[in-house]
Amino acid sequence: MGEIVTFPSNGGTAQGYLAKPANGPGKGVIVFQEWWGLNDNIKGIADRFAAEGFTALAPDMYHGKLTAEPDEAGKLLMALNIEQAAKDATGAIQYLKGITGGPVGTVGFCMGGALSLFAACNNGNDVGACIDYYGGHPAIKYNFAGLTAPVLGFWAENDAFANSNQPIIEAGTNEAGVSYEGLTYPGTGHAFFNEDHAGTFDKAAADDTWNRALAFYRANL
Repeated sequence: MGEIVTFPSNGGTAQGYLAKPANGPGKGVIVFQEWWGLNDNIKGIADRFAAEGFTALAPDMYHGKLTAEPDEAGKLLMALNIEQAAKDATGAIQYLKGITGGPVGTVGFCMGGALSLFAACNNGNDVGACIDYYGGHPAIKYNFAGLTAPVLGFWAENDAFANSNQPIIEAGTNEAGVSYEGLTYPGTGHAFFNEDHAGTFDKAAADDTWNRALAFYRANL
């Protein structure tokens, strides 16, 4: 359904996977990858948004690097250049706004959940709604003073690392004066939305979050 596109990134360029709906551009959603990279799972999520009438762009935050090995994924996550990631996220948002003409939504999973909130904090009114799926990255700091979008967080009950970010997000959104709703799904573990990982995937939780995500974007974009 989608295609690889190139977009400006603060004097350089970056790439991403762009999926468009059949009838007009609709609203825009940026889909941030897990620590594996821009893989078929993330592209598939962009396609799902397109099937629901959104134009979705999944930026390649690793600039071509991809892995299916947890050890390598951890190394890629730790090697992520946060300054460059901020530039790439802003470039993706501006590119997508050029297609859809309005504020965009952000969503991300695992590392991408942290990037979703990071991008929303850094891009003010250009982001109209932010979703964070069990996000976390040890090097990312959030500029909550720049956040204007409402935030929806999805969390797993058994996910100590990611859940340690919840109090930070609750305090930051409260100080920023923006809406935050955090939902924790009983019995689930990290990456419960990823259907490619049989050991963690939870269909009931994934389906519930998907329906809530669509409703959240339709209400706020």
